Amino acid sequence: MTTVEIPSSVAAALPTLAVFDITNEVSRDVRKAEPTSGLAYVTPAVSTSLVRVTERESGFFCDFEEMLSRLVPMSAPTRERLILGLLGARTEQIPFADRRLTLGQWQRILLFGFSGDPRADYTLTLVG
Repeated sequence: MTTVEIPSSVAAALPTLAVFDITNEVSRDVRKAEPTSGLAYVTPAVSTSLVRVTERESGFFCDFEEMLSRLVPMSAPTRERLILGLLGARTEQIPFADRRLTLGQWQRILLFGFSGDPRADYTLTLVG
């Protein structure tokens, strides 16, 4: 079997939500780094973004965007800040062992952007 890495891909591009799949990039960085086991902290570079580990399922993104629009109206002056407050910490911590992320079979590392900023930049901190 041949493995092909796809660069960060757009998982969803909706009117108020951009989602990037950064799993391959984080996995590559963990494979190349020391330590060999520990925790990987993935933090988005853009202040109106957050990182989550979840399944990459297209229906979820539409439902998520709709839920957020019901909770925080589009007209709210500080909408992105309110959404981030509702969703909690911006950073995700992911265990890794033997230089491999310990994700479930369908789990992906997704970067959610709420401000229309199209960047999928993040900081990776490894602690082992």
